[in-house]
Amino acid sequence: MVALRLIPCLDVANGRVVKGVNFVGLRDAGDPVELACRYSHAGADELVFLDIAASHEGRATLLDLVRRTAEEVTIPFTVGGGIGSIDGITELLRAGADKVSLNSTAVRYPQLISQGADRFGCQCIVVAIDARRRSEAGKGWDVYIKGGRQNTGLDVLAWAKKVEEMGAGEILLTSMDGDGTQSGYDLELTRKVSEALSIPIIASGGAGSIKDIEDVLTKGKASAALLASLLHDGVLTVEEIKADLLRAGLPIRPING
Repeated sequence: MVALRLIPCLDVANGRVVKGVNFVGLRDAGDPVELACRYSHAGADELVFLDIAASHEGRATLLDLVRRTAEEVTIPFTVGGGIGSIDGITELLRAGADKVSLNSTAVRYPQLISQGADRFGCQCIVVAIDARRRSEAGKGWDVYIKGGRQNTGLDVLAWAKKVEEMGAGEILLTSMDGDGTQSGYDLELTRKVSEALSIPIIASGGAGSIKDIEDVLTKGKASAALLASLLHDGVLTVEEIKADLLRAGLPIRPING
């Protein structure tokens, strides 16, 4: 059985980790390198580093910060934000990233997904999907880009299927409605995407308790749970979460494993 993963997320703007609610109201949450080291040493399975303003500001990801972070961690490390070309992917992988995350660019230039997968392998290409539930009940979710600022009009399920067909090895699925609220993941969203695809789904947006994490890994059928506010604010630690999930019988890698 493939182990389920816990993945701290470092959203970075102006060189600092930030966190908001529903993609707005950002507040400082610490130094990215310091937090990356803390979570790596604590037993996190992977890390995600997202330069959240890069696409909106039309610039590349901060390579120096990526290098310094990658030098300090001993676990797989995904980097996203402002990646617009094969050369951009190459730079990040050379800077120390194990994977790259494509979001806005994947929507505008879907061929970059297949080009990246062909050049570097599917396992290196993660596509991030920011999903917001439509106002009409039961009408699904729209895909947003540019840090949640622009509604593409794309249906999340249809886009996720296309992403898989084009060679993405993994999807980072964020519920914009749940982001930063600590009120629980969108289990319906995560389950529907997980059931429709064969590649791993990382669930993001809404973790507020160990039960929320357990629910998204079982009821939501996610392969991994992304964590931010819960860890940054010291509500729980990676060690506490893993211990509880192991007691619940979930296939989680132990801290010393």
